Amino acid sequence: MIHGFDLNAPLVCEGIVGDACGGGRIFLIKEETLYANDPITNENIKLLENIHMPLKISKKGCIVTIECELERIDFDLSSMKPTIKQLSI
Repeated sequence: MIHGFDLNAPLVCEGIVGDACGGGRIFLIKEETLYANDPITNENIKLLENIHMPLKISKKGCIVTIECELERIDFDLSSMKPTIKQLSI
């Protein structure tokens, strides 16, 4: 656990310091919303809402990837914009 977050939980991931945008922050999905937790202030910063049926999140560079049941969302932290890809069933 880091700052009270279970990094093994599927809807939580850590931004690695030096790995581009959001280094040192914890990214989490709570109640269909993506947040970045600032470890200094412990404030949750709202990044993206209306995330339906999320399964897991991960981060590489400036992209937070959210895998949902019906779509994959790549949220670009540098532009603060999502790219959504519908998954075939």
